[in-house]
Amino acid sequence: MQLRYAFRLYPDAAQQAALARAFGCARVVFNDAVRAREDARKAGQPFPTAGQLSRKLITEAKRTAERSWLGEVSAVVLQQSLRDAEKAYRNFFASLKRRRKGPKMGPPRFKSRKDARQSIRFTANARWSITGQGRLNLPKIGAVKVKWSRMLPATPTSVTVIKDAAGRFFASFVIDTDPAADQARMPETDRTIGIDLGLTHFAVLSDGTKIDSPRFLRRAEKKLKKAQRELSRKQKGSKNRAKARLKVARAHAAVADARREFHHQLSTKLISENQGIAVEDLPVAGLARTKLAKSVHDAGWSSFVSMLEYKAARYGRSLVKIGRFTPTSQTCSTCGAVDGPKPLNVREWTCTACGTVHDRDTNAAINVKTAAGLAVSACGAPVRPGVIPAQREETGSHGPPTGNGAALRHSNRR
Repeated sequence: MQLRYAFRLYPDAAQQAALARAFGCARVVFNDAVRAREDARKAGQPFPTAGQLSRKLITEAKRTAERSWLGEVSAVVLQQSLRDAEKAYRNFFASLKRRRKGPKMGPPRFKSRKDARQSIRFTANARWSITGQGRLNLPKIGAVKVKWSRMLPATPTSVTVIKDAAGRFFASFVIDTDPAADQARMPETDRTIGIDLGLTHFAVLSDGTKIDSPRFLRRAEKKLKKAQRELSRKQKGSKNRAKARLKVARAHAAVADARREFHHQLSTKLISENQGIAVEDLPVAGLARTKLAKSVHDAGWSSFVSMLEYKAARYGRSLVKIGRFTPTSQTCSTCGAVDGPKPLNVREWTCTACGTVHDRDTNAAINVKTAAGLAVSACGAPVRPGVIPAQREETGSHGPPTGNGAALRHSNRR
């Protein structure tokens, strides 16, 4: 299984300039690849192959006066940018042929230097390394200071350097982990739980536990409004506007980081304490078009359920999603009678069939668990752990690594 371990980078002024050159060169190569394929499409010619693009846009381009500065960065960065363009086209064509799950994807677009996120990737061929002093040595950039918040459990296969909208730099390492070893670290339990996600409470469990919604965005709204107001008053193109934009980005980053941390802590706690977890497949995209949109986005249900999914797969737990049309709020969890739809302001109701008084959310969580139990018995075996997309925020233990990314000791997790 592949996971991502992200660490904060603190490059000095010269290294920031080198990273800016690398971001720019990778962006130019990506845009040249998109332009070459678009020109071939308009001319009715076959798309150029990856080898042809590499020879024309990198090898031959370095010899020209217009693109000679491509030689100032690692060739691996440029090759990985071409691979990103190829992958973007593969995803686009797979989406057109409906072979790819999720919303329909559009064709690749040109990247801009004003994009909120810039990134470059170094594979093993780039000969990057971790020095004995715990710095990340990158080709043609130098040894960058890293804030090691945990140890790497194995040798990384690649590292991606990211600059986000708030101007922060991160190093994201891809690690291959052992599912059997991961499962052995989890305590054995036969507990199962149903989760009802909501806005009044972020989550209500079938055992009656209620977890309050932190509402990170709502709590930061006053500060965000002030920062946005200051930004709107700055002249476009001025340095003061750039500073104000950075201030807004940092405020949003603080909200996103706090929400992500909350999701990680809660999802890990639930995965650790329960063998089986049931959640409802909520129509988040539809709810985000209603008057509850801001609160729905603030809760971040999709991100939380995604964390439950990959952690369940990693640690050998079962996660079952029930259909969004299951009447969990209308059904009595005691006798099974369906009592009809109820407005959101009704938080308690009495079953007309058996007279049981229900808390709306707790009753729904119990029904989610019951429906998931039927789904498991119908579908068969629990979720099997497999290879999943690397998650950027997955954590390990504290301390800087030693050597050239060798396998290191694992301890405290989220």
